Amino acid sequence: MPSPLPRPAVPPASPAPPASAAGGRGDACPGALRLHLADDGGLARVRIPGGVLDAGQWEVLGALALRHGDGDLHLTSRGNVQLRGLDPASGDVLGRALAEAGLLPSPAHERVRNIVASPLSGLDGHGVRPVRAWLRALDAGLCGSARAAALSGRFLFALDDGRGDMTALRADVTLRALPGDEALVSVGGARFVVAADAAPRAALRAAEVFLDAAARAPESTRVWRVAELPDGPPLAEAARDRLADEGVPTRTAIAGPPLPEAAPPAPGPYPGALAVHVPLGRLSPTAWRELAHAGTALRLTPWRGVVVAGPAGDAAARLAGAGLVTAPGSPWPRVGACVGQPGCARARADVRGDAARALPAVAASPLPLYWSACERRCGRPAEPHADVVAGPDGGYLLSVPGRAPRPVDPADPARLAAALRAPMGP
Repeated sequence: MPSPLPRPAVPPASPAPPASAAGGRGDACPGALRLHLADDGGLARVRIPGGVLDAGQWEVLGALALRHGDGDLHLTSRGNVQLRGLDPASGDVLGRALAEAGLLPSPAHERVRNIVASPLSGLDGHGVRPVRAWLRALDAGLCGSARAAALSGRFLFALDDGRGDMTALRADVTLRALPGDEALVSVGGARFVVAADAAPRAALRAAEVFLDAAARAPESTRVWRVAELPDGPPLAEAARDRLADEGVPTRTAIAGPPLPEAAPPAPGPYPGALAVHVPLGRLSPTAWRELAHAGTALRLTPWRGVVVAGPAGDAAARLAGAGLVTAPGSPWPRVGACVGQPGCARARADVRGDAARALPAVAASPLPLYWSACERRCGRPAEPHADVVAGPDGGYLLSVPGRAPRPVDPADPARLAAALRAPMGP
């Protein structure tokens, strides 16, 4: 592929057409400035692109949780942080503190900085190329684009260093490092290839053509993500056309053997890092304080975990003592849950408590378990999993792909395990 013309590190915004309604059709996704009122108080969601934080930023988040919320830090399935139990009037105070810590570079874009990235990239020696440069350029491009501010708070970018750990997340736009200093761009089920240094620009252009397509959708249609678009012109082709107008070469992705996929990092030590799992994504003050002093930097993962870069010698022992998982073998990485009671008005059960009581049953399941307090199943993973959903009668219904749903009782782990082992079919 011909080398592209020299480009600045930050991809500039293309000319902005009229603002799309994609980000304004009832998208109530919470942010750091626009709080969501839950049963346990205000909820702020702080976007952390790539999950990358230094210890000072982490401590700012913890101090805000202690001063204004429930004291805990809650990790999301996109590697972001939620503060809960907030005074609904605390938004201005939060905004100022986050901006001073470098966590709020653009108030207009704070809800659209949804970028996940290979958490071990550049640390363990695997992958094709580190993605930190992509991360910085894409985030700066988003924050510098008036057009991108119209994206929904649900739109997701994924940066894969070539190992394949981002594939199963089903992001709206995915960049994957390829050998030969190239990148594979995936959008709307189609793929094309660009030079590696043009990849952040390509991702931003793909998001812009999505906004154009969303603006053409029927007024009654809510289009927040690529998968929700009605059938229409291929987004990948539109993105390539826009890049060609800017002098950025692209080429068609040639079909070949499937690219390898990698599992999320299991808890334990890696070269230059320590992977930690946070049970149900909830960090107590003791736990988040220990993490703040565990290494040189933190990377939050989309699997409610944390990768500690440059861990201190006794970090694993101290974090395990704070209730975190620092070694393989624990069932906790295979269990997730929404917030449930008492935090959510729609919740029918304390799913976190029930998930903890049923933990012994997890070993019987071929798939991870996700516990939901209602049929909305907020925060459920994109990867294949078994659903345990609270019903209106106070019980739970277990749904496993390929099997008929059946009632289960989390207070009886043995029977839940038997249901998980049941043969396929009705």
